[in-house]
Amino acid sequence: MADPRGFLEVHRVAAPERPPQDRVRDYAEIYGTLPEDELRHQASRCMDCGVPFCNNACPLGNLIPDWNDLARVGDWKKAISQLHATNNFPEFTGLICPAPCESACVLDIDDDPVMIKQIEYWTINKAFDEGWVVPEPPETRTGRHVAVIGSGPAGMAAAAELNKVGHRVTVYERDEAPGGLLRFGVPDAKLEKWMIDRRIEVLEQEGIEFVCDVEVGTDLSVERLRGEHDAVVLATGSRIERDLEVPGRDLDGVHFAMEYLYCRNRWVADSQGRPARKAEREISAAGKRVVVIGGGDTGMDCVSNSLREGAEDVLLLDVYPEVPEGGRYPNTPWPIQPRRLVTTYALEEGGERRFGRQVLGMEGENGHVRRVIAREVSGESSRTLVPVEGSEFAIEADLVLIAVGFTNPEHEGLLDGLGVAYDSRGNVKAGTFTTSVDRVYAAGDVRVGASLVVTAIAEGRRCARVVEAALR
Repeated sequence: MADPRGFLEVHRVAAPERPPQDRVRDYAEIYGTLPEDELRHQASRCMDCGVPFCNNACPLGNLIPDWNDLARVGDWKKAISQLHATNNFPEFTGLICPAPCESACVLDIDDDPVMIKQIEYWTINKAFDEGWVVPEPPETRTGRHVAVIGSGPAGMAAAAELNKVGHRVTVYERDEAPGGLLRFGVPDAKLEKWMIDRRIEVLEQEGIEFVCDVEVGTDLSVERLRGEHDAVVLATGSRIERDLEVPGRDLDGVHFAMEYLYCRNRWVADSQGRPARKAEREISAAGKRVVVIGGGDTGMDCVSNSLREGAEDVLLLDVYPEVPEGGRYPNTPWPIQPRRLVTTYALEEGGERRFGRQVLGMEGENGHVRRVIAREVSGESSRTLVPVEGSEFAIEADLVLIAVGFTNPEHEGLLDGLGVAYDSRGNVKAGTFTTSVDRVYAAGDVRVGASLVVTAIAEGRRCARVVEAALR
């Protein structure tokens, strides 16, 4: 049973990170792990609640109280077994998941939550160090062949689960290496790419084939795809970025956030001798005055990358109101995950954030952006904004990055070629993971819209069960 006094006697400590003034000079991982003794003390804070809200808040349904207690007593081999029972890739979620589980921890009502992410990350690192994570190919094959389109977390999870039960799985990826936005959207400072390569190697040794640099629907026809596979899983993500329809949007120097992040991640890969496709258009923040529009994780990643490039200054404009004391808006009480954090890794490195700012347009000189025009607003969400009269202002800018979310998956090419139906938001309509086209399934952002890495993994796992039932 859990330590009945752990949460009373042990206080949460800060998760270790490299000092901001040091890490901003490179692209190496910023996060570390606690010593084992301290980690076990932190695990003792878990109360093994009768109703584990952490478990319910986790899209994967992770058995958090179970492996917290195993961590408390130092039984790491059983802990990784419990962790892998519901999560194929705890090394990813342990690093970059925003941890809705911690927001729902009962201790978070009036204290600091249990360090769930740190315990998860420590456990999977221990498992890799001890050699417990080994390829486990299926003993027999079913003779069925499944194509998974997209190698992000949803596609990887679906492929892993389908391969585990004996189906032959080929994962098609249009970029030069597997991982999807884990590789090309998340900066190396948050997730070094050797971690993706390490997991891909395990999956390949288990029998999964990864085919990169293939645009399905163009390089590989839809007819051939369906003819050569017994089932197709769509896991292409939601890659159409939400735009700002404001004056000056077409000026040079105004880009979508993901254009910038893809470009910089490829630059880092090339500098480290890893395969990297040359960017169609080089986008750099070096020496520039950067304005990032949008206060979510993608916006923060843009701030962090810009600082590492040596931007003159970086300002993030967030339309949401300032985070109140306690860190939660009135419309996100416990156990709902907060919409904004008081601070983030990027802001600690030197970025500035201004709340309650709405962009009205951009102005330029000789076709290049030079200023962002904005105003102050009040309101609890983007749908209830009220302009503050006379608050308009201008900000000098040489580079503007738009990070206000995503709308839907790309329809042209594969999806339209397959003829799948779409829902009202433009996502693939697949209520039970089954699309309108026979033997074609959908999982992850392509089905539910842009979401968390933990949601994507859960989507891939659940879709695999549906595919398996149909194939059997």
